[in-house]
Amino acid sequence: MNNSKEFLATLSAELKKDTPNWDNLLKLILAHFNCSTGTLHFLDKNSLLQLKSQVGIPEFLIPKLSTIPIGKGMAGIAAERRKPVEMCNLQTDDSGVARPSAKDTKVEGSLAAPLIHNDNLYGTIGIAKPVPYDFTETEMELLMRIGELISQKLN
Repeated sequence: MNNSKEFLATLSAELKKDTPNWDNLLKLILAHFNCSTGTLHFLDKNSLLQLKSQVGIPEFLIPKLSTIPIGKGMAGIAAERRKPVEMCNLQTDDSGVARPSAKDTKVEGSLAAPLIHNDNLYGTIGIAKPVPYDFTETEMELLMRIGELISQKLN
């Protein structure tokens, strides 16, 4: 993984813009973690996670992940638990955490984290690799820090 300090500075600069380009921001995050797929969901006034940006999700799956209830799927569970949810291989998961349609993404190593600032939930971010992968504690902490920075912009 690249230099995290330098990466966070680049991310912060993008978030200082009046209207951040969420697609570019997500691509920047995916590149840093060497991931191929990602999602960014923001919490709406009805406490549903609404898709704001995605990279690498097959077109036919977009309707299934456009709106996610808290507690459903990896993003919904990360939001509910307010902590990262990690899966080494989404393709072989039988825990029930990932929705069955999630396997259609063809990703394996997956990580979803809540967007939290001052104990308020603003949404979730999800990143994934096309190979089995165990995210480290350091990577999970960095994704939580990224989530906090995004949340500060949404606040």
